[in-house]
Amino acid sequence: MINPLFTVTAGDKAAIGLSLACALHCLMVPLLLTLFPPTMLLGLQDERIHLALLALIIPISVFTLTLGCRLHRSVSVAASGVTGVGILIFSALAGHEVGGHTLETVGTILGSGIVAGSHILNFKSCRAAHAC
Repeated sequence: MINPLFTVTAGDKAAIGLSLACALHCLMVPLLLTLFPPTMLLGLQDERIHLALLALIIPISVFTLTLGCRLHRSVSVAASGVTGVGILIFSALAGHEVGGHTLETVGTILGSGIVAGSHILNFKSCRAAHAC
């Protein structure tokens, strides 16, 4: 049988890392392209990178937060995670068209922060519930 606490811990760490990678990509790629124009050949500015990160963040977050809710019974943690994922989805799919590059960047950073924060709360709540 799978240890749910270990699974939640690994999932939370993965989701936090992917959320931070998404935010760093959004912040650092324009700077990198400005300072080193030949890096444009690497394709780092491609929007498919955001979609690929989202394709990883969504299932990991849904699985981990659902399993965490079963352990600690705090629905607000899952609700904040869903909110963050929703902001990330909006930013990746419609942020640029609705509000330009600025809205896309702000939405991505905000959504990533909310997702990472909800996984930190999930991690702490699961540890506390398991210790009781």
